[in-house]
Amino acid sequence: MNHLFVYGTLCHPPLMALIAGGPHGRAAPARLRDHAVYRQADGVLPVLARAEGHLAQGTLWRNVGERALKRITDYEVPFGYVPVMVSVETDLGREAAVCFFPPAELRRSATFWDLDAWREADGAVTLHMAAELAAHDPMPDADALRREWRMMRHRAEAHHRAETEPAPTTLRRAMEAGDAEIIEEAPIAGAFFKYRTVQLRHKRFDGGDSGPLSREGFHGAEAALLLPYDPKTDKVLLVEQFRVGPFLRGDAEPWTLEPVAGMIDPGESPEACAVRECREEAGLEVLQTVFIAGFYPSPGASTEYHHAYLGIVSLEGEIATSGGLDEEAEDLRLHVLPFDAAMRLVETGEINAGPLITMMFWLAGARARLRA
Repeated sequence: MNHLFVYGTLCHPPLMALIAGGPHGRAAPARLRDHAVYRQADGVLPVLARAEGHLAQGTLWRNVGERALKRITDYEVPFGYVPVMVSVETDLGREAAVCFFPPAELRRSATFWDLDAWREADGAVTLHMAAELAAHDPMPDADALRREWRMMRHRAEAHHRAETEPAPTTLRRAMEAGDAEIIEEAPIAGAFFKYRTVQLRHKRFDGGDSGPLSREGFHGAEAALLLPYDPKTDKVLLVEQFRVGPFLRGDAEPWTLEPVAGMIDPGESPEACAVRECREEAGLEVLQTVFIAGFYPSPGASTEYHHAYLGIVSLEGEIATSGGLDEEAEDLRLHVLPFDAAMRLVETGEINAGPLITMMFWLAGARARLRA
């Protein structure tokens, strides 16, 4: 059997349980002499490094099973961590164990890493990522894990926002413990996006129980949307692009008119994303943002969520007619037109993207105030 010495995030038992995929040995406090655990220079990860006279505090997992060790290895190695045999000090004396040393490019700060501080700052998001990993059977291979890591982080942060942001319940039912739960789940599928098949149950309005229900869900993206508006000229900027959804539906005109929009990057706020996307897609600097709404465009089967903003900009003078990033294969045409002309496109159905329709009607109600 294998002994494993962990010194950072895997010292958090819930995370270790998710990554190991079940029982993974017996734990004991342990120390690695002449080493220390520092905080990452530009992040929150732990960095194990040589440090004469120091003791790196960690946990020794004794008798880790082969399956658990493989899952942990598959979690560490894709990002450059290297398994090394070390001798650690425990209550039983010195014991040999495997330890994953960080890649050389993971730069350390002068500050020691702190498990409690990490748990407070990043623990919940990391647990959501680990839960998604654990839902795969088998776990993604090294190449897939590297490719998918950014989207996994994106989904984990979206999950954390959903469970921590205010959720008014003045009319709708307020969720209580045991009101809804997943009974059984098939292994998660998909690469960039994820697809889940679950058996769930929920409390009925009449007080009864729904019983087992088969449901399928699509884990979409969490996006920030921004409608550029110039109150001085009373003009808006719309983005036109080809969309695969209408095309696969058989729509005769698969080019759609939309607001500026993009997925929220890991560590980025929705508002910061909206401002960044306006610069990237339209070449415009946002003078002020006004929050419109947060909403699910298709709650029946998708986790996708939109944070919608109005962006106060200047649409005077020469404005670009195309935009987007080549590295994201964006092919965008930009249209600047008076608000009334844009509203006529809503009325005729030429604007048929739900989020833009929502934002246009919001602007119709706020326009007089904004222009004043």
